[in-house]
Amino acid sequence: MTTEPIQAEPIATVIGGRAEPTDDYWGGTCSIIRLHDRFPVKTVQGLEEFSHLIVTWHFHLAAPDDVALHARSPRNNPRWPATGTFAHRNHRRPNQLATSFPRLLRVEGLDLHVADLDAVAGTPVIDLAPYFPAMGPQGTVRVPQWVDEMLPDYWTTPGRP
Repeated sequence: MTTEPIQAEPIATVIGGRAEPTDDYWGGTCSIIRLHDRFPVKTVQGLEEFSHLIVTWHFHLAAPDDVALHARSPRNNPRWPATGTFAHRNHRRPNQLATSFPRLLRVEGLDLHVADLDAVAGTPVIDLAPYFPAMGPQGTVRVPQWVDEMLPDYWTTPGRP
């Protein structure tokens, strides 16, 4: 088991889309994942054949002291049980990293046009890959009831029911 720090440099930046993080209403959000120009265009060759990406990104607007290694109710809602740091998907994680699965709309040079990326403009992208359904979850996916109660509007388009 290694405890050595891992060095990771962003490979891209999110351009456009939302300017402020919010808990809900990410549906219809379109943005660009702009790969840094140190990458040749051939690094995205064939990517346009995929419908979705796996994007690992950094919560760059969060401060290191936002990390919370304890149990708390999701969104501080007392109706939901206190759960630990690793049972949440927010910026309070130790490395302040997130993973999203946006739709890939098109590729233009080093610009990957995406929809439904829940990262804001300026977000550093640490890594990305195409989504392969065969490598997705195996078996029945199970979540506690509070997850569905908390997220009915997460992908709702603002202004639409």
